[in-house]
Amino acid sequence: MTDKGLVNLPSISVIDESQRNLTFAIMSASFIADPIMRWLFPSAQTFLAVFHDFANAFGGRAIEHGAGFIVNDFCGAALWLPPGVESDDEIMGQIIEDNASPAALEDIEGFMEQMASFHPHDDDCWYLSMIGVDAVHQGSGYGAVLMKHVLLEIDKRGCKAYLESSNPRNISLYQRHGFEAIGSIQSGRSPAMTPMIRPRASAV
Repeated sequence: MTDKGLVNLPSISVIDESQRNLTFAIMSASFIADPIMRWLFPSAQTFLAVFHDFANAFGGRAIEHGAGFIVNDFCGAALWLPPGVESDDEIMGQIIEDNASPAALEDIEGFMEQMASFHPHDDDCWYLSMIGVDAVHQGSGYGAVLMKHVLLEIDKRGCKAYLESSNPRNISLYQRHGFEAIGSIQSGRSPAMTPMIRPRASAV
């Protein structure tokens, strides 16, 4: 994904509460073929029924903290959890328990334990919980624009950043923005997820 596909200068704005539902509709359009999400919810009917609530529990608190961003009228969105802000693990866990495939349920405990073991809880680490671009616009550079926008501010603060890449196709994008793979998360028959850290830069 590069910026060369962008015809006009992209516009980035902070997601407000009135845009919460639209944000997760766009995320749904971008995650519908995500390996981890479809391992959990292989039925399209189930995925479409639960994804909004699952994604809101995973990254929705970014909106409350002014750390959710959209590009070009919802071509894409990114949800960052600031230091000290966590996903709602209780709601996520209940959605998985009630709706995940039996095969995924066999391996999900080990998968989540590995996620927790890699996830940093430093008081200066920002967590990119979700970033997604509408399938129609994927490959046009919007993901890179969203990454640059927030990472510039993170660098000014001298903070670290962390994410988990649930799709191998996105790893090169994250690497171009300074993220380094620090292992692999995989349990039983689950797809592999790649935890990635971006070291802190000197405050500007």
